[in-house]
Amino acid sequence: MAAPAYDFQNLSPPLVAKIPSNRSGGFVKLSIFMFYVICHNIRSAYNVGSIFRTADGAGVTKIFLCGYTPTPPRPDIAKVALGAEKSVPWEKCSQTWRLIERLKKQGVQIIALEQHPKSVFYDKFKPRFPLALILGSEVKGLPKSILRRCSKIVEIPMFGKKESLNVSVAFGIASYQIAKFRKS
Repeated sequence: MAAPAYDFQNLSPPLVAKIPSNRSGGFVKLSIFMFYVICHNIRSAYNVGSIFRTADGAGVTKIFLCGYTPTPPRPDIAKVALGAEKSVPWEKCSQTWRLIERLKKQGVQIIALEQHPKSVFYDKFKPRFPLALILGSEVKGLPKSILRRCSKIVEIPMFGKKESLNVSVAFGIASYQIAKFRKS
C-alpha cells in the first residue's frame, strides 16, 4: 500500500505533524523546517521577483508581501522570478505589525534584517525555527514600530563606501545562512 502524499510546504505551526506510520497504525513525529519571509514596503517589483527566486532556492515556506510591496501576477515580478512566484506560497498583508503578532502567537521567531546598534552579524546568529525574516525598504529600512516587535535584529557588515546592499542581494546572503541550519 502506497503512503499518502502530504503537502509539507503549506503546513502551519505547530511544527510537529502527526503522520500515519506504516507500522502498528500509530503516528510518527516529523519536525518541519519553517522559514517565512516578510517583505515590508519593498517598492521594486524586480526586487520582489528576485526575492521569490532566491526564496525558492533557499527552501522558504512562505512569503508575506506587506504594505505597498507589489504582488504577483505582474510581468516585472515574473520576469525575474522565472516561475518561483507560482511555486513559493505567498500572502498579501496590509499591516505588517498584525502579521507579526499573528506569527508570534504561533511560536514563530521574528528576525529583522537591518543595520541597527543592537544588531548581531548574520553569520553569528543561530536561528531557531519556526522563523520569519523581515526585509524592509532599501531607502527607509524598517520602522521602529516593527523593530520593537522583533526577537532579534541581524545585519550584514559593510566594508565599502555604501551603507547597504540591494534588498534582494542582502536577502540572498541571509537566507542561505539561515538555510544552512535546516539540517541541525
